[in-house]
Amino acid sequence: MAYNKARAEKEWLKWKTAEEKKLRELGVDEDTIQRLHIYDWTQFNRERRYFQRQVEWTPYIDQMSAQELEIPVNDIESLLNSIENSKLLSVLIKADSLTLQIVLYKLQGFTSAEIARKMGMKENTVNQRIARLKKKL
Repeated sequence: MAYNKARAEKEWLKWKTAEEKKLRELGVDEDTIQRLHIYDWTQFNRERRYFQRQVEWTPYIDQMSAQELEIPVNDIESLLNSIENSKLLSVLIKADSLTLQIVLYKLQGFTSAEIARKMGMKENTVNQRIARLKKKL
């Protein structure tokens, strides 16, 4: 939710007016009330600037947090351990080791041609194994 500066200021003024009314009822002198008003207004502005910046940075922070939370997948075992979807896991467990290695390389961002060169097979073979796996899903 975006920070609404006008609404926050209106709420603060309502609260401050009620506070000053109570202080006057308690017999506090006007100079003290005025100093408190200026101090509180300064604090309010600091908070407002903080909340405005926080709203501007929130999507970036969420994106960075999600990237940091990703489990690094370096081998087939960690790939299988990181899967939470039971249907996907059951299909991958039944797949052969070459297909799992292809999936791992795909997750690491390699193209089919690069995977084929790494594994010593044709690019069409890599694509066919991926297509068969997708069909099972």
